[in-house]
Amino acid sequence: MTAEIEPMDRDDSTGEERTSETQETPERVHLTRWFRQRPTSLEFWDAVVTDDSLVWCFLGESFKSLLLRADVSEYSRKEVENCANDGLPELSEQNISVPLSALQRIELDTGARFRRSKLTVTWEQTDGDGTVTWELYGTSDSDPQVELVESLAADDRFSHVDVHIHRRSGLL
Repeated sequence: MTAEIEPMDRDDSTGEERTSETQETPERVHLTRWFRQRPTSLEFWDAVVTDDSLVWCFLGESFKSLLLRADVSEYSRKEVENCANDGLPELSEQNISVPLSALQRIELDTGARFRRSKLTVTWEQTDGDGTVTWELYGTSDSDPQVELVESLAADDRFSHVDVHIHRRSGLL
């Protein structure tokens, strides 16, 4: 739906489709349509996994007050999709690049009919000053992106990371 694994399943050099035997580890995984609750606002973020880092891409902020609500458009999300991996940290001064080696835990709760999906990511700060944990929730038009998180669990670059998926069914 809104989630993508890049590159596509076509070999650029030969133009042939890759089979499961020839398909390489995805160069880039884009986890999209997440928001982070702050005391007075909602911050909208996408997470992009590149060859050597997880880049949190800031898309915009909307305040909880109805008078100050902003429409976080698709423009920022398209910029992230079209940007080269090495340019992602510079797209916004709020963007955060986390080395893959610093990641400790990725947990996805798929949510249910009346409960949003939740993505929790924990990493060690690069200055050695403890750990950081972010909890993000899926927007109303997002899918839980289970396949993408499963692909991270199977990726050798994440062998040191605890990757968990909690599947829910039913109303709650």
